[in-house]
Amino acid sequence: MAKRYDFVIVSQQSWDVQIGSNIKNIALEIAKQHRVLFVNRPLDIKTYLKNDSSEKEYIQKRRAAKAQVLSLESINKNLTVHTPKVVLLSINGFPDGRIFDRLNKYNNTLIAKEIKKATVHLEFENQVLINDGEIINGFYLPELLKPAKSLYYYRDNFLAVPFWQKHGTRLQPQLFKSYDGVVCNSDYLKDIAKEDNPKSFFVGQGCDYSVYTSNTSTPEASGKPIIGYVGALNSFRLDLDLLENLAEQNPQWKWVFVGPEDKNFINSKLHALGNVNFEGSKRPEELSAYIKNFDVAINPQKTNEVTIGNYPRKIDEYLYMGKPTVATKTKAMQMFNEHCYLATDVMGYELSIKKALKENSSEKEKARKAFAETHSWENSVNNIYHSIEQL
Repeated sequence: MAKRYDFVIVSQQSWDVQIGSNIKNIALEIAKQHRVLFVNRPLDIKTYLKNDSSEKEYIQKRRAAKAQVLSLESINKNLTVHTPKVVLLSINGFPDGRIFDRLNKYNNTLIAKEIKKATVHLEFENQVLINDGEIINGFYLPELLKPAKSLYYYRDNFLAVPFWQKHGTRLQPQLFKSYDGVVCNSDYLKDIAKEDNPKSFFVGQGCDYSVYTSNTSTPEASGKPIIGYVGALNSFRLDLDLLENLAEQNPQWKWVFVGPEDKNFINSKLHALGNVNFEGSKRPEELSAYIKNFDVAINPQKTNEVTIGNYPRKIDEYLYMGKPTVATKTKAMQMFNEHCYLATDVMGYELSIKKALKENSSEKEKARKAFAETHSWENSVNNIYHSIEQL
């Protein structure tokens, strides 16, 4: 991008949340050429006052930030993380409508004032605002901050989640219209956004492959082919019934699951099957050692309003490792059609896994890796730059 901008990024995900994050990768990539202010999500009163041991460090850090004049953390020469000192009103419980809007604008005004303090301190000019999924806390920011350009980053169908439906159903179309453009990581989401903002663009998805280069591997559990999954074992997103039937009906394969389990997975009959291993949560740098041992990698998603348009980043990770991959057929998966086996039910998964095991070759492994490498954060951010130039 020829023109120089200073970027302000707000997001549902704060910098110090220890999970993979698209927006953190985007911020790091943008910071290679431009200055970036990444704004941590402020606490609301309800969260600020609660005593939750699982979030103790996270909450205490924000309580400490509230006592400071300006809380800035330098990540590198171009990237600064700002933790606003404000505590927002807890408003999601209010009925949708005029009172909620007034309270929400008050909260947005508090956030905007904190952002302005930081941008003045950093001497930011010619600003681009990127809002990653903040339907409520970022609703009024284009109006309040008056950036040169504003982009809403639409990466998930949040309205499929009950928390966002109460106010988001009304607010999201208005939000799309109030931002100069919407950038999306799937064509499915782009089509939704385009109904309210014609300047909606598909910018693809990046993947950080730096932790997928390990030469080590985990010991093989048996001589059986290993069918594996890496990621959160969340029964809202994954088809638990499908997995139970597959594992029960196919004892000739070893099924390996790497990642944290929700209650439904913990209580599932998968744990009683002798051909199933649960490896638990692992650090990102450990995952490639497990994937390396998979004979076939799977992504057994449910087909629902959340998953149908969701970009499956783990598919890129599997393909980068050269692994034959079987995944649930969705609109978002169509772009992977040449390099993955797509299925919709137990029989389809069984046939696809058998085919994947039979057809694998070093040539196919190289082709999968080459395809995955085209989905870099550099390419995705370049598409974001191109979108900005069209606003």
